[in-house]
Amino acid sequence: MTIRVLIADDQEMVRRGMRRIVESQTDMQVVGEADNGVDAVELARTLNPDVALVDVRMPRMDGLAVTRLLAGPEARNPVRVVVVTTFDLDEYVYPALRFGASGFVLKRSGPALLVEAVRAAMTGDSLISPSVTVRLLQHVTGRSATGRRQRDSALTEREVEIAGKVAEGLTNSDIAAELFISAGTVKTHVASIQRKLGVPNRVGIAVRAWELGYATGRTPGSGSAGDGSAVW
Repeated sequence: MTIRVLIADDQEMVRRGMRRIVESQTDMQVVGEADNGVDAVELARTLNPDVALVDVRMPRMDGLAVTRLLAGPEARNPVRVVVVTTFDLDEYVYPALRFGASGFVLKRSGPALLVEAVRAAMTGDSLISPSVTVRLLQHVTGRSATGRRQRDSALTEREVEIAGKVAEGLTNSDIAAELFISAGTVKTHVASIQRKLGVPNRVGIAVRAWELGYATGRTPGSGSAGDGSAVW
């Protein structure tokens, strides 16, 4: 299956570069480009791409607002959004993930990570650049009380365990191997956790799990990314 990608960035050179990277993959196709946030939203609603690569700083509407409209709770036909930006500032990272982004990749991370982020989003996982991962976890662990577990009564013991492993960057296959259950069973649990916590994707699960103290503190990215980036 071909992954249909929309690119939104106000710099033509950047859009051209991302197009080359995406279309160098035999299973990906760029279906549209936008140089501002308003056009990005309109194109996404018209073209129904599988994944949208969205810059943060754009005219008419910024990437955070675009993410909220395309991937947030109010989205009519949700689109998987990967934020691709030069800036890893706190005021961008945390809101983007809270608004439903399926990934946050710095432009300096290189083409391999960008391609992996698109594929991760398509399969329901989420990929975050390594330096952003550290900042995110510092943010959410700083907000949690003392690292002590705060139980969410809606989750079962098994779901708490799996939520913690999602927060540690493990994929469904990784979790299945550790818990000696099938990947399908993990997928079912993850869907249930997502619904009970009211979060849009695995990044949302990870953020809430860190806030609630469900993660053990293992370094994120020990899953399939292999480069220190977190695959959620």
